[in-house]
Amino acid sequence: MLRSLAIALSLILPTSVFAQTPANTLFSQMGLDRMIPVMRQEGLQYGAEIGEGMFGDIPRPAWAEVVSDIYDEDRLREGVEAAFVQALDETDVTPLIAFFQSERGQRIVDLEISARRAMLDADVEAASKDVAQEQIAANSRMYQVIDDFVQVNDLVETNVVGALNASYAFYMGLMGGSAFGNDLTEDQVLRDVWSQEGDIRASTTEWVYSFLLMAYDPLEATDIDAYILLSKTEEGKAMNRALFEAFDQMFVGVSGALGMAAAEMMQTEEL
Repeated sequence: MLRSLAIALSLILPTSVFAQTPANTLFSQMGLDRMIPVMRQEGLQYGAEIGEGMFGDIPRPAWAEVVSDIYDEDRLREGVEAAFVQALDETDVTPLIAFFQSERGQRIVDLEISARRAMLDADVEAASKDVAQEQIAANSRMYQVIDDFVQVNDLVETNVVGALNASYAFYMGLMGGSAFGNDLTEDQVLRDVWSQEGDIRASTTEWVYSFLLMAYDPLEATDIDAYILLSKTEEGKAMNRALFEAFDQMFVGVSGALGMAAAEMMQTEEL
């Protein structure tokens, strides 16, 4: 086991036992507990890509084991839930629970999870992007509704910020593991991360629209309009802030741990 992995993992998100609150109920009704296993699979794929990029094409069981430990499902779920609940501490989540407990709300949740799972397949993801481009070019009614949903929830900007934070955390993990010796400074990391902003924004925009257009395709426009109305309420805004805070904390944690683990493996190979 890499010597700093336990420390890195402890920084991801704290695990704890907490009393059930209405916000915990909301977490479950939104299907977030069911989304975590899908995000773990995304993380395993991402970790494998990092391994190929940094260590070559030779399979490394030790790296795969490290990545699997970092994306431990129980730890991620407990941490995200704790952060989500804490962020909603002063919010009356009753109207949110009512929406997501409804038949409409549960259908939205199920469609989001199934679409996210389907997009683990690279061919499905590519096809969804092609369809999205067609709908955007045609300025279809569904695209217009999805665009309203994206704008109201600020989905592109929050995802771009999250991706930049994760990229910075990965670099800092590499630095913390002495991957670059004294050849890289924090200012250089910041400049490099910000240089990626344009590409990250383009890829994030493409992914957000392709995902939502595929996930919500079976819905009526009125279903999405109802979700938009909820998002415009103070409770809806608080929910979106809580989602961003909880998942940003998760991604920053796992990215930092991946960077530190990669640095230590690089040093091990040099010995």
